[in-house]
Amino acid sequence: MLNTQSPNSVPLRLPTQAPADFLVLENVAKVYPTPKGPYPVLQDVNLSVAAGEFICLIGHSGCGKTTLLNMVSGFATPSSGYVTLHDRPITGPGPDRMVVFQNYALLPWLSALENIYLAVDSVYPRKSRPEKMAIAREHLALVGLTDAADKCPPQLSGGMKQRVSIARALAIRPEVLILDEPFGALDAITKEELQEELLKIWNDHRCTVLMITHDIDEALFLADRLVMMTNGPAAQIGEVLTIPFPRPRQRERIMEDPEFYRLRNYALDFLYNRFAHDDE
Repeated sequence: MLNTQSPNSVPLRLPTQAPADFLVLENVAKVYPTPKGPYPVLQDVNLSVAAGEFICLIGHSGCGKTTLLNMVSGFATPSSGYVTLHDRPITGPGPDRMVVFQNYALLPWLSALENIYLAVDSVYPRKSRPEKMAIAREHLALVGLTDAADKCPPQLSGGMKQRVSIARALAIRPEVLILDEPFGALDAITKEELQEELLKIWNDHRCTVLMITHDIDEALFLADRLVMMTNGPAAQIGEVLTIPFPRPRQRERIMEDPEFYRLRNYALDFLYNRFAHDDE
């Protein structure tokens, strides 16, 4: 029997000693005004995320994935319902939540080290410069870029830029790491390398991760649970799959597991048959 669950069905498989209400979205809706009238992007979204969970979201373009994560990051607010962290409503951005974008969002005139230092300096203004520089260097080493510390973003490859972005986000020790298709623009080999690197870092730090991806294989390799969105407008969470593979994960072992292909085919069927695009 395929291991699936809806958001409100069987109890979630949570990390040890992690509260189920760490991050909660309850009855969340988002409506944007347009010249043709209100446009409902999301409707009745309910999700409870445990501390330390790795959650991936998939769905067709326009289903509100980024809007949903923008409400967690504080860049947007719900039209109705609420988003809470530690039982407190999220009303704006904060250092407890950091975002890594697909386009890196690095300052091109600063070096890799300086980009990370800038984030550390803004969150820990009372630390001394040597302390802040040590944190920046530590996290640059964490992603294997010590030798590129003095290089500016135009001198770095796409994969190196994304490593700097991830190091910058982790350097301020966020409780929630929000990843908006972070590997979407990378070639297949670099993407796999960074997936492996992200898992190692996550295993060490165990911050909560919310990640948008269009790559089902990537989601099955990385996530504890896969949240599948219905099509917009008024998109909702259609189903949530619990990923059964034990950690630490080895890609080769997972790829040899028949359960991987059952889950993969189930997710593909959800996206391309049950919630296929309506070209008309």
